[in-house]
Amino acid sequence: MRILVIEDEPRMLTLLSKGLREHAHEVSVAPDGPEGLKLTMGREFDAIILDIGLPGLSGYDVAQILRERKYPAQILMLTAYNQEEHIVRGLTFGADDYLTKPFSFAELLARLRAITRAVAEPPQMLAVADMVVDRIRRRVARDGQWVDLTKTEFALLERLALSSPRLASRDSLIEGIWGGRNEVTPGALDVLMNSLRSKIDAPFGRRLLHTVRGAGYALKADTGVEASADSGGRVQ
Repeated sequence: MRILVIEDEPRMLTLLSKGLREHAHEVSVAPDGPEGLKLTMGREFDAIILDIGLPGLSGYDVAQILRERKYPAQILMLTAYNQEEHIVRGLTFGADDYLTKPFSFAELLARLRAITRAVAEPPQMLAVADMVVDRIRRRVARDGQWVDLTKTEFALLERLALSSPRLASRDSLIEGIWGGRNEVTPGALDVLMNSLRSKIDAPFGRRLLHTVRGAGYALKADTGVEASADSGGRVQ
């Protein structure tokens, strides 16, 4: 799972991140509420481990902001207060479950499994406007026509479709397609996107692939805007 840990106590943050990585989870960390919220912009986590007593913004505030944004991650709230009022408040503000400190790491893993188990697996058929992505057969059709994509082009389109209509950050796309290998340059993603646009957008006259400069890409219907290609064949 992709897990974000928001915890201001350095020792606890180190223990949680180290333990989760040892169980093959992808972990990002933040020492305060504002930094944690910043990490969620343009990136999807499966679960967020959120301490209540954070500097900048409390865990209650962070949970409330995430729920107002309809952020999809499951939230496991950590509290040093074993009092019903604090637990109820955390759940009211959007937490899916809570753990009272101190706790065992085995219990933490069990709680994470429990709150994420209820989340449905992504569908095997994804539809965006007039495009259908078949994740089983690894093929895509637009306006009733099959589009021939390379393996890497399909991987990019699939990740965009899973995020649609939300933004997919450049870093998350590079990580998902190439595993974040150091030899992969940011320019490789741009080249791949241009190739995908030439097949998905240019022939059909209406764009689905959108650039958010400096942040990433989004796949969504663009009503009333005609797709166009520049002299190099790239749809903007």
